[in-house]
Amino acid sequence: MGVWLSIDGEGSLVDRHEARVSVFDHGLTVGDGIFETIKVVEGEPLAMTRHLRRLQRSCEVLGLQVPDRGEITDGIAAVLGSESDSARLGRLRITVTGGAGPLASDRGDASASVVIAVSPMQPWPATTSAIVLPWVRNERSAITGAKSTSYAENVAALAWAHERGYSEGLFMNTIGQLCEGTGTNVFVVHGETVMTPPLTSGCLAGVTRELLVEWGLAIEKDLALEDLHSADEVFLTSSTRDVHPVVHLGERTWDSAGFVTRQVAAQYVRRIAQDIDP
Repeated sequence: MGVWLSIDGEGSLVDRHEARVSVFDHGLTVGDGIFETIKVVEGEPLAMTRHLRRLQRSCEVLGLQVPDRGEITDGIAAVLGSESDSARLGRLRITVTGGAGPLASDRGDASASVVIAVSPMQPWPATTSAIVLPWVRNERSAITGAKSTSYAENVAALAWAHERGYSEGLFMNTIGQLCEGTGTNVFVVHGETVMTPPLTSGCLAGVTRELLVEWGLAIEKDLALEDLHSADEVFLTSSTRDVHPVVHLGERTWDSAGFVTRQVAAQYVRRIAQDIDP
C-alpha cells in the first residue's frame, strides 16, 4: 500500500508510512501549492482528463512547475494498484507544491513536490444542508481560479457552518453575488431553469459543474442573495458529492429533493456511467 511521491524530479511509489516531504516545503510553510481531488469507483478515477487539465491551469495561475502528465498518470495507476480497498470507493488526491524553499514568501530553486495518495470515502447522505457564510470570496484574488492548498479560509468557514449544524457554507463575493461553497459549486433552480454563478464570480471551475453546463443541464448567470433565498430548489456539486440536493438552507427547509434536481442528478449518473472520462 503506497503513496506516489516525487521530490527533486524523481518519482516513485513508497510505503504510505514512509512518505516524507521536507519541513521546508513551501506547501507546508506558506501553502504554496495546488491540488486535485478525484472520485474513484471500482478502481477507476472519474473525469481524470478534466482534473489533470485543471491541475495544469492551477499550476499556471500560481506559477508552479507543471508536472509531466505521463508521470502523473503512471503515479495514479501505481497508487490505485497498491490500494485496492481504497480504490473501490475512494478519494484520490494529487498535490503539487513549490518544493523546499525559504521560510518566506519567495520561492527557492527546488523542483516541485508531487504527492499522489488515495483514501477510502463513505457515500454522502442522500440530501444535505447549507448556510450563507458571514465572509466573502474575493473574485479579484491573485489565485482566483486555482485549486490552491491555501485552504485555511475554507477550513475555518466550514467549521463555522458545522458548528451551526450545516454540512456546507456558501460564500457571496465582494460585490454581493453568489459565489460557491467551501468545497462545492452551488446551483439554484427557478421553475425549470437551473442556474449557477459564472467563473467571473470567483468560484472554482468545478469539474462536475463544468459537465452540467456543457451538457446543457444548467446555465451560468450572475445571482444575488435573493436568487438563492427565493429558489424553488438548491443543490451542490463536487467531484465526491456528484449532484447533492439541499433540503435545509438557513431557515428554509424542503421535505425532499426537488423534481428538477432529481432529474439533473439522474442525468449526471447516467452520462458518467456511459463515459467515466467525458
